[in-house]
Amino acid sequence: MKLSFTYLFFLVSFVSIAQKKTLEFSDIQQWNSIKNEAIAPNGHFVVYDLEQDNSDSHLHLTSNKEKTLLEYFRATKGQFTYDSKFLAFTIKPLKDSVDDMLRHKVKKDKLPKDSLAIYNLDTKELDKIGNVKSYLLPEKWSGYVAYLLEEIKAPKKEAKTDSTDTKENKKEAKPKKVSKSNGFHLVIRNLNTKVQDTFKFVTNYTFAKTGKTLAFSTTGEKDNEGEGVYIYDFNTSKLTKIYSAKKAKYNKLSFSETGKRFAFVVDTDTTKVQIRPNELYVWETGQETASKLYDNTTTPKGYLVSKDGTVQFSKDESKLYFGLRKPPVIKDTTLLKDEIVNVEVWTYNEPRLYTVQELQVKNDTIKAYETVYNFNTKKTVQIETEAFPYSSTTDKGNSNITLANTPTPYALESQWTGRSLKNYAIVDTKTGTQTIILKKTPSASLSPKGAFVFGYHSIDSTWFTYNVKTNKYVELTKGKVFYDELNDSPDFPHAYGTAGWMENDKYILLYDRYDIWKYNPNSGEATNLTNGRANKIVYRYIKLDKEEESVSSKNKWLLSTFNETTKAGGFAEFNPKNSALKELETGNFSYSKPVKAELSDALLFTRESFKEFPDLRLTDLNFKTQNVLSDANPQQKDYNWGTIELVKWTSLDGEELEGLLAKPENFDPNKKYPMIVNFYERSSDDIHKHRSPSFGRSTISYSYYTSRGYVIFNPDVKYREGYPGESALSCVVSGTNDIIKKGFIDKDNIGLQGHSWGGYQIAQLVTKTNIFKAAESGAPVVNMISAYGGIRWWTGLSRQFQYEHTQSRIGGTPWEYPMRYIENSPIFNLDKINTPLLILHNDADGHVPWYQGIEFFVSLRRLGKPAWFLNYNDEPHWPLKYQNRKDFTLRMSQFFDYYLKGAAKPLWMERGVPATEKGINQGYELIEE
Repeated sequence: MKLSFTYLFFLVSFVSIAQKKTLEFSDIQQWNSIKNEAIAPNGHFVVYDLEQDNSDSHLHLTSNKEKTLLEYFRATKGQFTYDSKFLAFTIKPLKDSVDDMLRHKVKKDKLPKDSLAIYNLDTKELDKIGNVKSYLLPEKWSGYVAYLLEEIKAPKKEAKTDSTDTKENKKEAKPKKVSKSNGFHLVIRNLNTKVQDTFKFVTNYTFAKTGKTLAFSTTGEKDNEGEGVYIYDFNTSKLTKIYSAKKAKYNKLSFSETGKRFAFVVDTDTTKVQIRPNELYVWETGQETASKLYDNTTTPKGYLVSKDGTVQFSKDESKLYFGLRKPPVIKDTTLLKDEIVNVEVWTYNEPRLYTVQELQVKNDTIKAYETVYNFNTKKTVQIETEAFPYSSTTDKGNSNITLANTPTPYALESQWTGRSLKNYAIVDTKTGTQTIILKKTPSASLSPKGAFVFGYHSIDSTWFTYNVKTNKYVELTKGKVFYDELNDSPDFPHAYGTAGWMENDKYILLYDRYDIWKYNPNSGEATNLTNGRANKIVYRYIKLDKEEESVSSKNKWLLSTFNETTKAGGFAEFNPKNSALKELETGNFSYSKPVKAELSDALLFTRESFKEFPDLRLTDLNFKTQNVLSDANPQQKDYNWGTIELVKWTSLDGEELEGLLAKPENFDPNKKYPMIVNFYERSSDDIHKHRSPSFGRSTISYSYYTSRGYVIFNPDVKYREGYPGESALSCVVSGTNDIIKKGFIDKDNIGLQGHSWGGYQIAQLVTKTNIFKAAESGAPVVNMISAYGGIRWWTGLSRQFQYEHTQSRIGGTPWEYPMRYIENSPIFNLDKINTPLLILHNDADGHVPWYQGIEFFVSLRRLGKPAWFLNYNDEPHWPLKYQNRKDFTLRMSQFFDYYLKGAAKPLWMERGVPATEKGINQGYELIEE
């Protein structure tokens, strides 16, 4: 007996230890995400933040050998110096302490400030500097850091005891304090010696990209003494005051790449005059003071110097690009508030809908028209005008041409087409000559050296080139399929994109569904470089150098790969010299785009699967050796997680379909499981996406639900023009029935969940079928007729284009296809619903007008159908605030648990949350029967 008891005890203990925990709601918050990852230029170090939702971040520094060098709680956003000798990062105040101070009504300016940390990667020494507002490291050189201090505490003065002091003597002028208008104290610190200089009341500061120079503007010290703009040369330790004016405001401090030239905009008028007298100044190495290039008396007629436009030099430093603006509309400041007429006048034929204009008022008011000054010719050319208000440069500004465009002639029709058509013109920056080359074209760009204008004409589904010198227009892909083969919207298909241009604009690299093609831009002659179509492998070029202008014809390329059949991701190497293609890495994972160290071949990337978190990995261009540098969520191994698989079936329309099926990790095929059907459009390609438990803003958390015994089905949907609701019914119901046939689903406990377009489809589905026990429908459109006439309030755009040409897929107007709008609108069939519904729709939704959710709910209420409506006040299309995401996750979980698992009913579902208890009692308590 004793032996048997001991054996039994051991067995029970072993089972208990081996059994994994179920993910509970309270466990979700412990999951970390990785943010702000960066690799040192020499590739020897990696820094990243570990961050839990609504909590302090935790900075980690590791070596390329997987060794942890530094961990710092409350730290974030690490940056390496260009020589990889130092790491700088920000230390934030403890969140709990700040929250506690806010509860006690502590003023914002009294809250604790950020600190700057500087870590020496050689000596492992850490220096901390308090009260830092911001800091900068030079981009392409090293040795210094510049930072702004919120304040410098002055030493306390000794009390005077001279009895002869009078009240007048005791009165002293208040010392100047740091502020946004006065500026903050700038410290320039030598990272190696720790020697530093301080310049007070600085409003702006910037380093040159490659030249060892720094510029800053200051309001000066007492009585504005020393106010002006300064250049500091680190090579000579020389500080030069290049401009000075009393109480001036400085904007757009900008160096040329080497620091040999510098420009800024200044406003010296201290009054509130509405037309600001901005002036543009330039400075060159060797000059003691800056010289005025333009003011409002010397600009082209009808234009003023802009303080909002870009001030930027070309890479070769021969040109300065800056902005001109139209004079502002003068307001009558003598009018009282009650005397101002506030009326909106909407006109039927104005290019932009009034709601769009209203949202763009600020941008329209400060619109700057790009202009260029050539230092060699001393000539200025205005590139952008009211007729052609937008432009793009090429060759990093070195080119003597730019491409200007205007959408205005086609802006009105874009209200219902959803297409942004433009006219394009070439502008010669030497002469100012403007030549219109393309009309009614969706998009066009300049090649890297400016030899060609190119683009994809969606109306013709064709890539084209235009030779700037010969004026020859070539339709490169006419009659060939370089557009979305799976397009199922009543609109012209999108292109697959481009990998870029090869050196000297000799070839352009275009994508079809699978491959990279090399095209001669003059002749249209093409070569398939990858030949992935035969095996359904998608190849795409990865740009590793962020400053790369052209794709090399000499160096090997890194490509991403994706197998459409198996969904496996990976990387490949392509040698452009001999067209050799070599597989480097492949697996049943989803891979991130690698980030290359600036001065070495080290690559930082992640791979992930449903089970594997995307931890950071370090490798090189061969991918042979990989070091895993992070372990963000070691606790995951303790929990019953889940598995995911690809499933296939045939829709009611005879379409071959794919979908995803997620199961609990401890899945038993002999048991019956509740199932939630969650979908949007197509998701099967995301099978290897990792899904950490989270307080989601719009969808169920797959790992959370599978851990708790749910099966999740995510079917792909293929659409027929004019019948989106029927398409969803055909695909989703057929797929659900196919899963039921497998024998492990409790057919009486199946739920539906989706948001936005998914929310619409769910609203439509429950009017057509009763196979779903309960459903959550987020931000749904239930009345396509009223929604067609609505506004997308975040953009001000009319919703018409969405129904005629894009996602809603009706294919025409209500007066062309009235029955399509009616048949696809759940509102007309709500009496047929027998499925309890949880509806989420927020009152600040900028995508779907929230009155759609109201129409849905009040109609269900009128019909006596079980329905609950969640509106998170002032939240947009989804709840974004932490407390609201957490609340939504819990309520949705309680809703599905009640209907699909027979759990106790929460109080909020029984009695709601009365307005008198809003924000006080949430009603999460479960009702024990």
